[in-house]
Amino acid sequence: MVWIVPTPTHVPEKPLFLFVLSNTETAHIPDISAAGKTPELTDYTPAGDAEVVETGNIVSVPVLPITPPYNTPTPAIITCAALNLTGIPHMFVNAGLKVVPDVSFVDLMAKPGFDIRKPVAVYDTKGIFERAQKLGRDIRDTTDHLLIGESIPGGTTTAMGVLNALGYDGNVSSSSCSNPLELKNRIVKEGMAASGIKYGSLRDDPLHAITCLGDPMMVAVAGIVSGIDGIEVVLAGGTQMAAVFAVIKHLGINTDNISIATTKYVVNDESANFRELVDELGVPVYTADPGFGASNLTGLQRYEAGDVKEGVGAGGAMYLAQMYGISQKKLRLEIEKICMKLF
Repeated sequence: MVWIVPTPTHVPEKPLFLFVLSNTETAHIPDISAAGKTPELTDYTPAGDAEVVETGNIVSVPVLPITPPYNTPTPAIITCAALNLTGIPHMFVNAGLKVVPDVSFVDLMAKPGFDIRKPVAVYDTKGIFERAQKLGRDIRDTTDHLLIGESIPGGTTTAMGVLNALGYDGNVSSSSCSNPLELKNRIVKEGMAASGIKYGSLRDDPLHAITCLGDPMMVAVAGIVSGIDGIEVVLAGGTQMAAVFAVIKHLGINTDNISIATTKYVVNDESANFRELVDELGVPVYTADPGFGASNLTGLQRYEAGDVKEGVGAGGAMYLAQMYGISQKKLRLEIEKICMKLF
């Protein structure tokens, strides 16, 4: 059964999955993010995601990363299952966390992002980029196929802000079945006003766009990709990774070896314009279907209803599983095993 379109055919010798973890105070704006039971609890989500990917459960984090109102489980379960079945090595990168997970990670010494309605959303953007660039150079000889996932609640709003600053229509997707686009647009406009910028005015200065309206994850991923130049890179995510690709493109970094892998939930999201955006950017996209419609677990069925669409590299994890000959059903059964342990 074809469940990744187009089907990846090349099996790399040295794949590596990198997870960039960050927080932004933008997630504290009521109704902006569904990546946690309350806006304040989103501070724990990236750390919880990392622990679920690493162990199949939370370790030090006091609350599971879930999406209300149906307690839909984090997409970290998809990524955990794929890593379990493939045995692919992975790394975590702290790019501005408020809560640190009980896993090994590389620390980029970044501060968490601020509310984009403040004049500065990300401090020390240039420094984060340079440290991330060094990390990319450091791991360059260890991999021939790098996948990069992210976890940052509120990240679709910051993605919209950066896309607008670069001159792209940023109708982003959402972690909720009800996408609060009107609210996100208003927050972005307030952020642009606070920073004194206009639509498209930072097209030639993408790092400043992140400083004003972005988050630390975006600059970290851009820096890593810059440092690892020449290696095949898959940005594992939806509209947030499309925004990162836009940043990379406008920085003048070679994009010939870069693609995006995401879920059908992002691609088919009628409230967003993901298809139009990636076509305009000229980035190849892999679309993955986890087959959750065949699951008996309510939490997984809620994905089909649009409660959760992407995150923690889920699309890239499924792309990787297919690449290694794992069937959709085998992956789904492994996901269900993890899910039943969590709940």
